Amino acid sequence: MVTSEFLVAGLMPQMAEGLDVSVAQVGYLITAFAVAMAFGGPFLTIALLRMEQKPALLVLFGIFLVGNVLAATASTYAVMMVARVITGTASQAFFGVSLALCARLAPPGQGGRAMAVAMNGLMLGTLLGLPLSTLVGEHFGWRAAFWAISGLAVLAALTTVVGVPALARAEGGGDFRSEAVALRDPRLWLVLSTSMLIIGATFAAFSYFNPILTEVTGFDESMVPLLLVAYGAATVVGNVIVGRLADRHTLAVLLAGLVLNTAFLAGFALLAHVKVPAVAFMMGIGLVGVTMNPAMITRVQRVANPGALVNSVHSSFITFGIIIGSAIGGVGINHFGLRAPVWLGAVMAVAGIVTLVPDLRRRRAERRADAAAGSAARGGTGPAADDAPVVPEASPAA
Repeated sequence: MVTSEFLVAGLMPQMAEGLDVSVAQVGYLITAFAVAMAFGGPFLTIALLRMEQKPALLVLFGIFLVGNVLAATASTYAVMMVARVITGTASQAFFGVSLALCARLAPPGQGGRAMAVAMNGLMLGTLLGLPLSTLVGEHFGWRAAFWAISGLAVLAALTTVVGVPALARAEGGGDFRSEAVALRDPRLWLVLSTSMLIIGATFAAFSYFNPILTEVTGFDESMVPLLLVAYGAATVVGNVIVGRLADRHTLAVLLAGLVLNTAFLAGFALLAHVKVPAVAFMMGIGLVGVTMNPAMITRVQRVANPGALVNSVHSSFITFGIIIGSAIGGVGINHFGLRAPVWLGAVMAVAGIVTLVPDLRRRRAERRADAAAGSAARGGTGPAADDAPVVPEASPAA
């Protein structure tokens, strides 16, 4: 599904020629996919809430398959646009349902690691899916790339039938009212905004790596795919690390990731014209950018619930971040040059740090209260330490 999301970006010239439209119009297919994810995904998730989660996944595979077959056979631009809306909506809903199921299948205290395993699909889709689908499109035509995605969707659906256990709907809630009640909590919206800013900050830079690396850093165009593969490899490594820390150190991981990403983005913006530091900072962005997903998901599910609707709304906020970061970054290029999106990313990362402050203060207050209670229980008279370290949220099992 992630490969399908990025597929159009690698096949723009061929698709423009095949559909008899401009490259800019093909670009709108990417926007349509993202908008369908952000707005259509939650509504499709709501429609499936009363189903058991495994059958719901299979329904979403079916919808996704229909969208890709429609894309592979599209004879007009309008049909292709409909196909992209269908696949975008199904992809977003799939994230919501699959992450809810993932939370239920994970052993106690290992939800973050389980999310990291699932989110490796996102990393691998970026690392391998896009280059391979582009290669297929270049040698066999752009329609063949969509047929290949369709084939993989069938394979994944069959694997789900065999490997995913069936869980009764009653075990995980499953109606709109029970899951939507979490959306009334103001704290959840602050948590969602953190995720939006984390991913938006990263994609503000990632969306324009290609022109920055060629026009500012001075790399030959033939080097850019290799550099992007290296970036993708960094995201895989970072995702594994964050997944292992997300359960016990949720807030600390998010804070460290945002602070480091601010530094890497600022460094990349300042030294984009020097090859070695530019590549180093780009790899740093890969390590601590989208790799925050397991910690972000863990935090959202603890504040609200691990239901499909909450996960789908969370994914919508992440998509909003991508849209905002790439769109405003593009406007910034027109006024301030190619480094502008990277600076925007740094600003968004700082804003993300600010959204963590209420939770950090709350955890500090809880730490002081616990220290005071412990002192009183021991009969001590000393005050609780004002500089007690912040203890990140931990799962009940931890």
